[in-house]
Amino acid sequence: MTMTQTKTTTKSAVSDERVARRSAFQKLLGRPEVGALVGAIVLFIFFALVSSTFTQPNALATILYGSSTIGIMAVGVSLLMIGGEFDLSTGVAVISSALTASMFSWYFSTNVWVGVGLALVVSVGIGFINGWILMKTKLPSFIVTLATFLMLTGLNLGLTRLIGGSVSSPSISNMDGFDSARAVFASSVNIAGIEVKNTVFIWIALVAVATWVLMRTRVGNWIFAVGGDENAARAVGVPVKATKIGLFMGVGFCGWVLGMHNLFAFDTVQSGEGVGNEFLYIIAAVIGGCLLTGGYGSAVGGAIGAFIFGMANKGIVYAQWNPDWFKFFLGLMLLLATIVNLIVKRRAELK
Repeated sequence: MTMTQTKTTTKSAVSDERVARRSAFQKLLGRPEVGALVGAIVLFIFFALVSSTFTQPNALATILYGSSTIGIMAVGVSLLMIGGEFDLSTGVAVISSALTASMFSWYFSTNVWVGVGLALVVSVGIGFINGWILMKTKLPSFIVTLATFLMLTGLNLGLTRLIGGSVSSPSISNMDGFDSARAVFASSVNIAGIEVKNTVFIWIALVAVATWVLMRTRVGNWIFAVGGDENAARAVGVPVKATKIGLFMGVGFCGWVLGMHNLFAFDTVQSGEGVGNEFLYIIAAVIGGCLLTGGYGSAVGGAIGAFIFGMANKGIVYAQWNPDWFKFFLGLMLLLATIVNLIVKRRAELK
């Protein structure tokens, strides 16, 4: 072999993308949450400049609280989207969970914790039914969960009015177990004189657990596999059915956590609430880097997406702008974040 041939062979081996090493910057670009992180930093600086109130500790605590009420659900929704599916019933499922705990505890005169436990079974059960129907019928998850959304909306309103004669649940603040349940789901922690809602810490814990599952366990590999190519995943032995049903049940669990917070933070629940919130959870996941096609994304990205939502929601108020423009602003963020995430992903793949 001549010296020229040797150089050519060496150059080809080095340039082969299968063996070439990626720099730290290239690896960073390959992370799904990078675009959302850049957007969050820019948005934070922007609102900090237009409103001096925005960076005050109490304001930041309020922003984190608003973000956590979206972010808790965004954790489960992000994992589900990475697995290649949607759930349009999440908004009303949160209310269904809260109504279950409240109505059962009140009308059967039980300790509130009994209602909380039943609500957990119902919430996870709704997720199981969604996943089971999806796998049995092979229908798109859009259709399955849209049907669930409509049924739960009707049940929430119909049963609440039928049983209690009202569109809201009765007050359970005087019942046994209410104070301890409120301490778990709707209390605050004083940090340096600032009241921080415990939903913020629950949110962070859920993100940490979900990230560990995705990045450090075999189940995480299964989630990415079924989202990337379900048939290929099944061919190499991935339990596709169990994985997808488990993801829907995970969404149900997150819905239970948020439902219990709503119940014990406000004492009563309006049965018609929750409609439309499912889009907020999906928006947070998409802004955070989860692709609509599945197989790509992260729980951290979903958390950043929820934080962006919280900053935009409260930042407009602190800047004293007309809140009528919030939905336009949210839609613009969704569009820009989706484009940025797609560009970043393509550039990372070309490196």
